[in-house]
Amino acid sequence: MTTSTDTLDALRGAVRGTVVTPGDPSYEKSRRVYNALHDRRPAVVVHAVDAGDVIAAVRHAREHGLPLAVRGGAHSVAGFGTVDDGLVVDLSPMREVRVDPEARTARAGGGATWGDFDHATHAFGLAGTGGVISTTGVAGLTLGGGMGHLARRYGLSCDNLTGAEVVTADGTFVSCDAERRPDLFWALRGGGGNFGVVTEFRYRLHPLTEVFGGLTCYPLDPAVISAWYEAVTAAPEELNIIMVLALGPEEPFLPERWHGRPVCAAFTCSSGPPAGDGRTLALLDALGPVVGRFMERMPYPVINTIFDEQLPAGLHHYWKGNFSRGLSAGAAAAHAEYGATMPTMESDTALFPIDGACHRTGPEETAFAYRDADVSHSFGATWTDPSGTAANVAWTRAYDAALRPHTEAGGYVNFMDTDDQDRVRVNYRQNYARLREVKRRYDPDNVFRLNQNVVP
Repeated sequence: MTTSTDTLDALRGAVRGTVVTPGDPSYEKSRRVYNALHDRRPAVVVHAVDAGDVIAAVRHAREHGLPLAVRGGAHSVAGFGTVDDGLVVDLSPMREVRVDPEARTARAGGGATWGDFDHATHAFGLAGTGGVISTTGVAGLTLGGGMGHLARRYGLSCDNLTGAEVVTADGTFVSCDAERRPDLFWALRGGGGNFGVVTEFRYRLHPLTEVFGGLTCYPLDPAVISAWYEAVTAAPEELNIIMVLALGPEEPFLPERWHGRPVCAAFTCSSGPPAGDGRTLALLDALGPVVGRFMERMPYPVINTIFDEQLPAGLHHYWKGNFSRGLSAGAAAAHAEYGATMPTMESDTALFPIDGACHRTGPEETAFAYRDADVSHSFGATWTDPSGTAANVAWTRAYDAALRPHTEAGGYVNFMDTDDQDRVRVNYRQNYARLREVKRRYDPDNVFRLNQNVVP
């Protein structure tokens, strides 16, 4: 449906933020999202500055039959932060992060990025489990689960969530935590954007100022991938290593003969004391022949910016994701096979360890269901030229087909694309029925359906 001039004027009168429609000077900028694969044209974009704006936008979309998209950091690879001919609630003006250093807690607006969060918390010598790209939105990452450098030590982002403020499908503003609306609080911790617009997140924080981190590169070899898994799962929880498969970056720490060649890169973050740095280097040396290395002590926020320059907004992305218990020789071989044919310099595979503290939360304590998984597999193509879309999508799908026999039925919802709706039930497995009950309670008409959708 369309929105008339009169109804748009009413919407503008109801919000303090900006209402943008086609033809406005800022429309082209307002409609853009991180993944350029999703070139959509909303009927209206509401840049919300507070919860009142969100309430008005949700009610407007419902009253006028407009599909509703919610945009936090705009990083949704599946493009759920935008929609053709609908209404986008853009939370990017709501980026404030307030820290209580005595309580070791933080309150983050729904539009905050992990860069915003790191900046605010680091000033007090505190940190939380966030993403590995600083421009990632706090909202999308947390609602899907949230894997990052501190997950083995402190759990997923959603495990550190202590409460939230939410605008539900009927435009009602509610707070939830372990005591108030515990059903909604449970569902938000891994259940994605199915249940409302989260305008504020509340987190517990942990003392941390600096880490020992960086990249160590090896030739692409399934033996290196297998050695990584054995080493990281046996290591102290303060040591996190994400195994990245990519084409060698054109960086000074990597010899020129390895530029553009397939490599394994151990993306390392040790949150322990400096006395353990030597042991970390020895562990990395044992994984395989080192062909390049950049490792140093750095402020914790810096580790989350290392890939920012390589992955700016405006590229085309198509991803897939799977979980596995253990890492079989077959999985390592599949990764090495497709790592050898990585289609572009921007493409990569990332294998996240999700053991340690992630396993100390039970499989039904939050909506994030795969508490018995040890590895989260993220892989897919990233490219610049739109004409390469068909080939890059086909490569990613072939990769997925090759890996599926060696992984679980489900995967991490934040790594899924728009064509993965048939996997929603297995992604949530034992928690799916409970998620449907919560969905029926808070969104029976499926207003929030632009996501990995739990159908009421």
